[in-house]
Amino acid sequence: MNSFEEVFEKVKKYCLENDKIPEIGIKTWIDQMKPVSFTPTEAVFTIPTDFQKNIVVSKYVDILKDAFLQILGFNIDLVINVENTESEKIKVPTDDELEKKHAELEKSYKFANYDYTFDTFIEGRSNEFALACSKSVAKNCGEKSVPDYNPLFIYGPSGMGKTHLITAIANEVRKNHPNFNIVYVTSETFGSDLVNALNTSHISNFQDKYRNADILLIDDVQFFAGKERMQEEFFHTFYKLHQEGKQIVITSDKPPKELLTLEERLRTRFEGGLIADISAPDYETRLAIINRKSELLELKMPSEVAEFMANRLKSNIRQLEGAVVRLKALNHFAGSPITISMAQSVIRDVLTDEQPIPITVEKIISEVSTVYGVSADDIRSNKRSAQISIARKVAIYVVREITQMPLASIGTEFGGRDHSTIVYSVTSISEGMEKDSNLKNLVEDIIKDIKDKSKV
Repeated sequence: MNSFEEVFEKVKKYCLENDKIPEIGIKTWIDQMKPVSFTPTEAVFTIPTDFQKNIVVSKYVDILKDAFLQILGFNIDLVINVENTESEKIKVPTDDELEKKHAELEKSYKFANYDYTFDTFIEGRSNEFALACSKSVAKNCGEKSVPDYNPLFIYGPSGMGKTHLITAIANEVRKNHPNFNIVYVTSETFGSDLVNALNTSHISNFQDKYRNADILLIDDVQFFAGKERMQEEFFHTFYKLHQEGKQIVITSDKPPKELLTLEERLRTRFEGGLIADISAPDYETRLAIINRKSELLELKMPSEVAEFMANRLKSNIRQLEGAVVRLKALNHFAGSPITISMAQSVIRDVLTDEQPIPITVEKIISEVSTVYGVSADDIRSNKRSAQISIARKVAIYVVREITQMPLASIGTEFGGRDHSTIVYSVTSISEGMEKDSNLKNLVEDIIKDIKDKSKV
């Protein structure tokens, strides 16, 4: 190690690899520390603001000192100077002080958890129709001579409150009808139950669970796309419950008419009920969500800070609530009033965290194998059955589309296939999509689902 900078890089790497400081902590706080000078007894840094210094001192200084010990083999003191101020030694809080702060923080978070009910749902112009429909369904479930809201189909982008509403319906029905058989699952759970039933030859148990429901609620039905056996079982379940007047509630990221790789008989039945959409919350709704979350966290949120955040975080509800939680943590450890500069730091964190998770070849092969009902090993093998062959070509095409990997590298990922085989697979699917709209819709849905699942 030839320089202080190299030593510090090894210290940060040690903290990250040994789970001492999470990656977001390194990027947000530790990377702000600039090495100045280094002696056998102390390491001197500068940092841009008092606020950042307070965070490092109260939360990370002991971890950093231990990391320096592990890397260098001897203890050193840390000196952190705010840029353009006189040097001063760090006042390290005692273990008791830190433990007390952590206990206070944990206690405040305990009150931030709330049930998904209608009372905790923030109503706005972007969701008022979906909320009214959900309340009506929950109120009238099991009753005769009521508006035909069956099925209720709620759609909108991720993070808008669909899961909150569908859970609120289930909770309200449970409160009003404690003896009702309420079945609430995600589409992935429905698929897992089906696979387990088929593998254990207990399909009758699966059918009994879903077809004897008094109300069936399915979250994220878009993931049925391209999965023929799941759609077949869901169709018969849907048909039986609907004929018996049992309520069905479905959520999706898009309306029925855009679920092009779902069977038409399912799409038409979805369209035969009530369709309600949820869009991005408007400014007033975003502000109300921030204030509600602040109250739950017992956080004194200045109005100008809440307005600043509401003006800049516009994507979804999950983003807003996450920002308030982060702001609570910063406020707690800094021990100073909340400011717009704090909010700016939080917003950067949130937007960074919401970048897509890297999509690996393994994830793509897994998704394609599920759609085509073959295994990942089959796709990588030399088996030539029609089903495995088309799944392999689609997987290669999707890998190329999403990752833009070199063709030779893709060949390596698929069992060492040569360049010409990869070119043939990509070309075959590309030309097939031009001629076959069903194949085109299926491949595009696979790509969309993979990208959706990669989002935080």
